[in-house]
This record gives sequence, C-alpha cells and structure tokens, in this order.
Amino acid sequence: MADQLKFFVFVLWVSFALLGFGTDDTRAESPLERGTYLMQSIAACGNCHTTQDQNGPIPGMELAGMADFFEIPEFTIHTPNITSDKETGIGNWTDDQIITAIREGRRPDGSMIGPIMPIGLYRDISDTDIKAIVAYLKSVPPVRHEVPPSIFNIPIPPSYGPSVNHVPDISKEDMVSYGEYLAGPVGHCIECHTPMTPTGPDFANNLGAGGWVFPGPWGVSVSANITPKGLSSRTDEEIKTMITRGVRPDGSTMLPPMPYNYYHNMKDSDLDAIVAYLRSLPPK
Repeated sequence: MADQLKFFVFVLWVSFALLGFGTDDTRAESPLERGTYLMQSIAACGNCHTTQDQNGPIPGMELAGMADFFEIPEFTIHTPNITSDKETGIGNWTDDQIITAIREGRRPDGSMIGPIMPIGLYRDISDTDIKAIVAYLKSVPPVRHEVPPSIFNIPIPPSYGPSVNHVPDISKEDMVSYGEYLAGPVGHCIECHTPMTPTGPDFANNLGAGGWVFPGPWGVSVSANITPKGLSSRTDEEIKTMITRGVRPDGSTMLPPMPYNYYHNMKDSDLDAIVAYLRSLPPK
C-alpha cells in the first residue's frame, strides 16, 4: 500500500510539472524583477536620466542625470539624478513621493515637474508596475552627481490633473490593449511619435502620425509616422527589428533618441502586443 501511495504521489508530481505548476516559469515576478525588466526595456528611463557622452552611457552613472540633455527655444532640459543619493538624488524621498512625482509630476516640496517628462501618460501606469519601478530605483547604487535645474521659457502647469489613487493592471490576454499600455503609459512611444502643439501632443487628431523634431549630438531626427499609413509596407518582423535594433529593412541605421539599446531587451510577446496596437491605430 505504501508503495502504491508513493507511486501515486510521483505520478501527481509529474503531471503538475508537465502542466507547469510549481515551476520557475509560473511563479510570480517579484516587484524588483518586474521593475528591472521594465526599466531595462520598454520604460527605458535611463535613456534620459543616465549620464552619457559621445560613446553612450558612462559606466557607473546609471540614472545619475545629465546636464544639457535637450534644448529648444521653449526650454533647456537637464535631467535630474534619480539614484538614491540623499544629497543630489532622491534618496530622501519615500516610495509614495516617488510615485507622486512620476504619475502626478509633483515633487515632495510641492514644485511641479515640467516637460519633457510625459506625466500625462505616466498617470496611467498601473499600481503594480509603478511600485515595481520604484523597487528598481531603490536598488540602483546611489551616485553623487549634482545636475542643474532645467530652464523653462514657458509656464509649467500648476497640476496635471486630480490625484491618481488607483490604476488596475491591463490584461496581457488583450494584446491590443496591452500593447497600447506599453506604447503609451509605460514607454511613452506614442508621445514622441505624435505631432507636438503648443498645448502638448495632438493625440486627438494625429495620434502616432510622427513629425516631432529632435535635435541632438547626432544631428536632427524626426519621429516617424507609426500609424498603419506609415507602416503599411513593413512586415511585423521588420517593425520589431526597427524597434529593437534601429535598422530599417533597407539596412539604413535609424537615429537616436529612440533607445534601441533598451528595447532589444523586450520580450517577444511584448513586441507582438505593441505591433498589434500600432496596426490598430487610425491611419494618418
């Protein structure tokens, strides 16, 4: 009887293993694991907040901020140090204060964060993912690096909207909706690829139509039309190669500031969701 019981337990264990239960593939990600994935792929906050030179990110300066990041007549952007350094970074901020800064654009001292931080989109980052991003920020080694404040020649809004109390997760089963979430709130791709107006991106009329000009050390790049009109000649695989490698089907190299070095870490399923969303946009 004992042998029969052992055999039954063994068969049951094998069955569960074959179904995927109890394996590493099905265990829930920790907040730090999820945050690491997002920050090293689609969120790509380091693309703006990591000190760089002509050769790319400087080792040991991850998320330590960068002076003279972006300059146009309306403003000069110096991206702040968001490491946990207590004197030059955000080491004295609580988790809730960091979340408020990201989703509502308000610092602990009450001052408002200005462009080019896409607060309007970040408001819709889910509770799960915003906490995961904070977990990653807290894990990055503190770097003492003082960055001057940005200079704005335009008014900064007193608010980006009411307080954000709860944002639910978006189901990955709904590929288009999840792609919209990744390309919108998390990655803000849709902001850079939508024409800019004096009051912000023209989401209402020209969502994804491109045309935003980005001057930089590379020269001047212009964001592409990523609606079905602009992508009609591209296969799904070609679009994914452009996103992750910055190479067009004809072999030509695409320019910054699109963070290909982060996007190449994206899961295939996330890339598929983004492409599905782009294909669903109204052609412009």
